Amino acid sequence: MFRIAWALLLLAAAGTLSAQDPIQVSTGAYQVELDNVWVRVLRVKHPPHGKSPMHEHPATVAVFLTDVHEKVTAPDGKSEEISRRAGEVAFNEATRHAEENLSDQPLEAVLIELKPGGPKAKGWPVSLDPVKLDPKHHEVPIENDRVRVLRTVLEPHLRGPMHEHPAYVVVYLTELHTTMTLGDGKTVDNPRKPGDVAWRDPYRHSTENIGDHTAMEIQVELK
Repeated sequence: MFRIAWALLLLAAAGTLSAQDPIQVSTGAYQVELDNVWVRVLRVKHPPHGKSPMHEHPATVAVFLTDVHEKVTAPDGKSEEISRRAGEVAFNEATRHAEENLSDQPLEAVLIELKPGGPKAKGWPVSLDPVKLDPKHHEVPIENDRVRVLRTVLEPHLRGPMHEHPAYVVVYLTELHTTMTLGDGKTVDNPRKPGDVAWRDPYRHSTENIGDHTAMEIQVELK
């Protein structure tokens, strides 16, 4: 009897957890872009005035691909309006909330969920720090004990110095076409579209923007 009761309790707990997952409760609005032992990266799209029911996230870095004006409601019923501009980033501690897009326009964002209890990320701290080597093109809008977020801006035909990153997620804000020269001398062609997302293990490279337009990306380095 005890085993049956315990099994039912476990099933109920599993159901509660899955019911809190935005992938489960808001079908179609959230898509998993990548998933590993450190992060789960979600792409969220809400149509004009679209809603997501109550769900939860662990600590998260949000990268806004469009302007955002939404209402966020906590489990106690309290709500607040949030406005963000395309290209902004934000760090949020673990939270549970419902969402409503208050805009007449669709919204899109990339959410980098930091998995609690995951192993320590590889490669931190770095020795060839791009922020120290090329501060003009590497702004740090967010840094805490979990992540360092870089906003990298590459003017046309700019070639940056050799530098390093720890394990990180890249979100491309603009069209981008770069050639990366790795620490071993190999070159990698890297064409990207706005909104593309990539995971990279610890990396040493220099980057040249071979496009004719200024390119911008967000790099979420894990600590």
